[in-house]
Amino acid sequence: MTTTPRPLRSRENDTFAICLAEILKADLDAIPAASRGLGRERIGWWLAAQNLALIPVNQPASFEWAGWWIGRLEGGDGFVVMAGTPSGVAWVPKGVISGTGPVVEGWVIAPPALSLPGRDQKSGTVEEIFRFADSGSSAEPLLSAKLIAGVGIEGDRYALGKGHFQGEGRWGQALTLIEAEAIEMLETHHGVVMPAVDARRNIVTRNIDLNALMGKRFWIGDILCQGSRLAEPCAWLQKTTPKGMLRGLVHRGGLRADILSDGLIRCGDVIVADTAS
Repeated sequence: MTTTPRPLRSRENDTFAICLAEILKADLDAIPAASRGLGRERIGWWLAAQNLALIPVNQPASFEWAGWWIGRLEGGDGFVVMAGTPSGVAWVPKGVISGTGPVVEGWVIAPPALSLPGRDQKSGTVEEIFRFADSGSSAEPLLSAKLIAGVGIEGDRYALGKGHFQGEGRWGQALTLIEAEAIEMLETHHGVVMPAVDARRNIVTRNIDLNALMGKRFWIGDILCQGSRLAEPCAWLQKTTPKGMLRGLVHRGGLRADILSDGLIRCGDVIVADTAS
């Protein structure tokens, strides 16, 4: 941890993002601006692309953590970096009054997947394509689909603004992918029989390690995409799928991606990481 404060530039009041930049040694300009209160979704999405999560501390006044964490003390006018067992103020952004009271808000930055399952496959193919008119509709299987940059698959629920987890400007909602092998492992390792379509992902892949594409650019045929975050299974999906799906697909639920160029994809198209990125 450095002792020399970073220049605050035009974001001198964005003390949460400043503390995060200090902990991660990241460029402040790369971190989305922090929203008020607990709704720090944009920072959460940015962290997810790096296999990191923003975890709120339940009882911050008595919390202890050997590593760095972000806190706000009673009587202070901004966030500070905390550390230690017991924890104390480890770093204060320039111009911030840290406060002398108990910690009233705390956040830990940690990887949600300590060891992502990975395989050697560097390229694969599109096995199936699906789109869904809205969050509750049946799947429409496609042999080809039009991808619209920054939007999604033409006619899909997220492209139409009808997705269950729709959010304006949210990363990784344009396109979802899942490995056929992950669905097959549900049966062989967990006894859960479920067709790939029931995972409600847009693309089912074969012979490609999707986890390895998180945070990276990749090609589907001639279309450039960006792997934004893992598509972890959720309680909402568990309601419509066999018991055991949630546990079986943890860290194997696929990839959420953004679309960077327009064009047509087809079943059989090659999926490969972009070597230029």
